[in-house]
Amino acid sequence: MLLNLLKISIPTVFAFFLAIFLTPTATHFFYKYKMWKKKARSRDTTSIEFKSIHHAKEKAEISVPCVGGIIIWSSVLITTFLFFLISVIFPNNFFLEINFFSRAQTLLPLGILILGSIVGLIDDILEITGKSRITRNSAWYTKAKIIVIVLCGLIAGSWFFYKLGMTSIHIPFDGFLYLGILIIPFFIIVALATFSSGVIDGIDGLSGGVLASIFAAYSVIAYANNQIDLAAFSGVITGATLAFLWFNIPPARFYMGETGIMGLTLTLAAFSFLTDSVLILPIIAMPLVITSFSVIIQLISKKTRGGKKIFKVAPLHHHFEALGWPSYKVTMRYWVFSIIFAIIGVILVIISR
Repeated sequence: MLLNLLKISIPTVFAFFLAIFLTPTATHFFYKYKMWKKKARSRDTTSIEFKSIHHAKEKAEISVPCVGGIIIWSSVLITTFLFFLISVIFPNNFFLEINFFSRAQTLLPLGILILGSIVGLIDDILEITGKSRITRNSAWYTKAKIIVIVLCGLIAGSWFFYKLGMTSIHIPFDGFLYLGILIIPFFIIVALATFSSGVIDGIDGLSGGVLASIFAAYSVIAYANNQIDLAAFSGVITGATLAFLWFNIPPARFYMGETGIMGLTLTLAAFSFLTDSVLILPIIAMPLVITSFSVIIQLISKKTRGGKKIFKVAPLHHHFEALGWPSYKVTMRYWVFSIIFAIIGVILVIISR
């Protein structure tokens, strides 16, 4: 038990301090090459409420790098590789046990994290190079992103089915539901759902705090399932995300960007399947769910009710800002909300076995 706890805690702490150490160099690089959005959101496509809460903010965004997620996934990648390399160079019992890279538990989520992050980085680069007319107002580009997510989901779902032999999902308090090969399209649906929650990256410190809580919860769940490698990997993501949050607390030194959000949200889908808790994912990740649904509800309302809105502004966190809440109050209440539902989710997973 002690060794398992060390296997989780040592890489987690290492990833945190590694990201802290890498950040000054990365920040210098981001600012040197002006890696921020070159154009703010089009004024003629936004509401009065949106303009009122974002007028000053969007001016600031012009000079704040939007690729901070690089720090998260690069720290995770380096930490994973380093602990694996140490186990190869020093193959004694301790270093072999402390290595958390494994085909059965961590290879797939690591691959999804890197693949999703690279795809997201392409999106960020288009913003940086002034191609926002493509990323924001192009229907074909939106469809292309969805196709990429579907392909990622297809690869991951096929891995679950063909490589890991996963054919069913756990129904809390009621056994298992056999899906067979349908596990593949089901994973694609979950991947698209988690990706849609990426709109939470809209206020300084918001996405970092929420995602850190969620991944910490999955570390506990994986530990309870005796998936120690996966628990360690989730801990490493948590540590790197907390380091990002250290520098993203207002005023943000950089934003997570698509390269962080896309990689992390898609990885969440993989974690939910690997820990057999996919149906409890919406509870663990409740802030992401309500953020995504607030956008969907707003769009449906505007389409079906002649332009009438449910919220002043969507996503939901901007609605609270439009009501007059300071951004720091919205962020911290989201953190509290995220922690509470992460705890509820962990409890439900453990007692529903």
